[in-house]
Amino acid sequence: MARAYNFSAGPAMLPEPVLRQAQEEMLEWRKSGMCVAEMSHRGKEFMSIATQAEADLREILDIPDHYKVLFLQGGASSQFAMVPMNLLRGGERADYINTGSWSKKAIAEAKRYCTVNVAATTEARRFTGVPAPGDIQLSPDAAYVHYTPNETIEGVEFPYVPDVGDKPLVADMSSTLLSRPIDVSRFGLIYAGAQKNIGPAGLTLVIVREDLIGQTLPGTPTMFDYQIHAKEGSMYNTPPTYAWYLAGLVFKWLKDMGGLDTMAVINERKAELLYEAIDTSAFYKNPVDPEARSWMNIPFTLADAALDDTFLADAKAEGLLTLKGHRSVGGMRASIYNAMPETGVLALVDFMREFERKHG
Repeated sequence: MARAYNFSAGPAMLPEPVLRQAQEEMLEWRKSGMCVAEMSHRGKEFMSIATQAEADLREILDIPDHYKVLFLQGGASSQFAMVPMNLLRGGERADYINTGSWSKKAIAEAKRYCTVNVAATTEARRFTGVPAPGDIQLSPDAAYVHYTPNETIEGVEFPYVPDVGDKPLVADMSSTLLSRPIDVSRFGLIYAGAQKNIGPAGLTLVIVREDLIGQTLPGTPTMFDYQIHAKEGSMYNTPPTYAWYLAGLVFKWLKDMGGLDTMAVINERKAELLYEAIDTSAFYKNPVDPEARSWMNIPFTLADAALDDTFLADAKAEGLLTLKGHRSVGGMRASIYNAMPETGVLALVDFMREFERKHG
């Protein structure tokens, strides 16, 4: 069976070695007599899986001991509410940087719980770049500062980490976490939906500094309290056990690949291959400022939009799937997360050049 190259923004490709190991362990995990999906989340078998997964993630990201790692549900979208519920800590204002669709959703949700100061926005530029560091205007009384390092839909990525002084910096890293090394200590809280670089949909990671939890808004639901989940080891209720297991396999795969330093080199090289194909062509165009281009999500348009459907159909016939751009942006989008091999990007580049030769 020939696997296709899936350029979906999420759920995205999983590493083939991970899928093969999961296949081998589907009926029985390590002589337990059970599939992981059948295990009690409090049984010794799954507890060992969960413990090892967290240990591997801490090693990969070099997470300091005074940070909690939570394996939750609800997607990154639930974090849009959980962040203000937990991090306002008696404050009434939070700063948000608006750089695209996901920033806007986070802002809209936060407004339910506090006054939001939009510290910077690129909406007037149709979200084709990020604000310069000097353009970010922070509030003196903000409880935290939130930003989205990579906007999956627009293909815009921060080339720097905002300097917010002693304010807790909150980052929605759904589409960049594990794609390169980061200094976790620069953040108060990091959250990420799993279905990009971590594992299958259904799992959400939260990495939060311990001193920021335990002071929720009055009326916060139990399931939205980080302290509850931290105290219970992410098992206050039944967690997404199989997604957690698969994420653990991905963490091991990353270690086998050489860690995040190695992944950063590979990911940057993949992105450069595709951007070069776009930039050296008059047939394709990427709308993003070059200094703010995403490594993970690369949107592009064709010179003649009437050819979009033909492009997608021909690409599918070549095993290049899910290249249609988000409905709010149009055109094409190639998401090239960790599990997308360089051969997949090269296959896409070759296809694009041949398509241009035929239709350009």
